[in-house]
Amino acid sequence: MAETQKPRILIADDDLVSRRVLEAFVSKRGYDVLSAANGQDALRLLSAEGAPRLAILDWMMPGMEGTDVCRKLREQSGERPYIYLLLLTSRTDREDLLKGLQAGADDYVTKPFDPAELDARLSVGQRILDLQDKLIAAREELRFRATHDVLTGMVNRGVVLETLSREHARQKREGGSFGIILMDIDHFKHVNDAYGHLSGDAVLREISAVMQSSLRPYDTIGRYGGEEFLVVVPQSDAAAAFNIAERVRRAIEKQTITAQDREIRVTASLGVAATAQAGALEPQTLLNLADEALYRAKRNGRNRTELAADSPPAANEPAGTGSHHNQM
Repeated sequence: MAETQKPRILIADDDLVSRRVLEAFVSKRGYDVLSAANGQDALRLLSAEGAPRLAILDWMMPGMEGTDVCRKLREQSGERPYIYLLLLTSRTDREDLLKGLQAGADDYVTKPFDPAELDARLSVGQRILDLQDKLIAAREELRFRATHDVLTGMVNRGVVLETLSREHARQKREGGSFGIILMDIDHFKHVNDAYGHLSGDAVLREISAVMQSSLRPYDTIGRYGGEEFLVVVPQSDAAAAFNIAERVRRAIEKQTITAQDREIRVTASLGVAATAQAGALEPQTLLNLADEALYRAKRNGRNRTELAADSPPAANEPAGTGSHHNQM
């Protein structure tokens, strides 16, 4: 079993003896210690990637005092991890202590420090950092759930439609072509009825992974609803979008899914629509065209790709038929 990583702490003090005493104290309490002899070095170390989350800063240091380090750290923008700052000071006046807290320090310890007091204040700092990490994790989970489909892990309907709108806006600014693919798993209701909803979920998860691996890194696929998926394919004319759709269709056709100790094979029908710089189409028009092409693919036997009739012609368009497997 891997060892638990030690929490890291920065000790900044220009007095060598005082610094060594602090280093020995926090090391015995399980901290991995990083040291600085002045404020400039302390600021540099705390501003770096992967900096310690706890720091003890001597108030009086040459060049840059501990309060200056606190202030500059708090002024740094971005979503960098929070650093809990303890000021070490011989000052005990209320106004001085308030000045330190207003500069951005979280707490203070008076010199010479009392071991039990410092231990308690470090414990408080660590609890606050742990709580913040849990809050950040919860926020990220909520953000993920708001933008992704939990079952498949791909972006949800709202996000993929936003991507379509952005690609349309980019086309209006810069020109060029792009396409969309609307895909539906064939006879998916039969999968749920014959094998159960757990198996149906397993099919959706695995087919989602197959689709994503068949696309280009800059294509965006999202769950459009139920067993239906939408792909936005930038920088693609009708022929390129059609070829990508066919690659996805063939990958799905070849995939064998094991769920509940059963092997399941499925196919998909796909509708493709594209828009060129000349006569650029609105997003809703593209969606309607792709939807019509998708249902034409289903009427024509399923397990096939159809290109929307109003899309720009695809040079040397490949045949839209694929071998039809009646797995259900």
